[in-house]
Amino acid sequence: MSEKKLGKACALVLGGYINGYSIVKELYEQGIKEIALFDEGRTLASYSNKVKYRAVIDKTPETLLKELKKLSHRYDYIVLFPTGDLHLAHLNVIYDEVVDFCYMPFNRYTLLDSINKYFQYQACEKISIPYPKTVNLKSATDLESIDRLTFPLLIKPSTGKNLNADVFRTLYFAVEDDYLKAKPNLVKKIEEGVQFVISEYIPGDDTNIYIYTCFRSQSCKILNEWDGKKLTQYPDHFGQFSSASNETSDVVLKQGRLLVDALDVYGIIETEFKYDDRDGQYKLMETTLRSSMPHRTGSISGVKLHETQFKYATHQPVRQYAQKKSQRIHFVPMIHEIPNLIARKGYWKHFKHNVWGADKRVWAIFEWRDMKPFCYSLYPFLKTIVKAVLVRLNFK
Repeated sequence: MSEKKLGKACALVLGGYINGYSIVKELYEQGIKEIALFDEGRTLASYSNKVKYRAVIDKTPETLLKELKKLSHRYDYIVLFPTGDLHLAHLNVIYDEVVDFCYMPFNRYTLLDSINKYFQYQACEKISIPYPKTVNLKSATDLESIDRLTFPLLIKPSTGKNLNADVFRTLYFAVEDDYLKAKPNLVKKIEEGVQFVISEYIPGDDTNIYIYTCFRSQSCKILNEWDGKKLTQYPDHFGQFSSASNETSDVVLKQGRLLVDALDVYGIIETEFKYDDRDGQYKLMETTLRSSMPHRTGSISGVKLHETQFKYATHQPVRQYAQKKSQRIHFVPMIHEIPNLIARKGYWKHFKHNVWGADKRVWAIFEWRDMKPFCYSLYPFLKTIVKAVLVRLNFK
């Protein structure tokens, strides 16, 4: 990195849902008080008393550039914390226009490849990290290649849902008939330019998913890291996280380090593995190149990755953290847990464990000294409750 002298700096969080609000909390707790937020409208973090500056952007790089230039009149340097793949894509487009006054938390030369799930699996192949058997779907003719795979199957967009708002996150095909029903829509999406990967489903429920997360610098060093696991997901086995824990695995730690080096990525990176009890291996599900939903788990178990990025970007000494592993800690967003309890049959055992089964539990949203985000969350929470009731009654 350049060693030029920096003036007044701020941390800019892109996106204000649970992951964005968690970044705001960590930075503020670590004494970083110049915090700005850009989002598409009112979100959890936009109501926080910890945020000094707010701006509304739409889903275009042009508005992001416009608001970054406005913010640069208030601050000499801006450290960016994206929370969605769309943010990364837009920052990549405007890179040359903002790099002089913004810390860009990604490697522009590897970004477009590294956000592609099939490329991630190819990297695993080269460094002998297990992954599910997969076919890359770039054209409609590639759909004929799935006869090499065994049902059940999962299909996902190659570059993440956020790069195309009209594309599903994950589809599960239990048998071939399920796939054949969905095939016409897949062909249509592929013809529109969307790429997918289709993979064999690793047996086991959503309690078998493990996480490795780190901050990797432009000098290719992992400065801080943590590992843990998703306790369950929302709204089903293939969704976002529902709750998370600091339970760790030495295998995931080792594989995560190898993979981020192989991908040659910078910034905050999360690799996600699922344990396959058929062969005892942890197999890569996906890698995200920004702060994802469960990342607060690392912060509350002692590893401050967002402080690390801010200090590194502003040429301050970076503290080395060791993750607390002797105490089991659960990070719980009730906005996901209660809808799961309503919609998913047999979920009570998971709910009970997630909420009360740890030495320490930390709520994702509720905080006495910052109540507005919690109050705002009650409205979308009620909407998810209604949706969960309809799912349980099979009216979805």
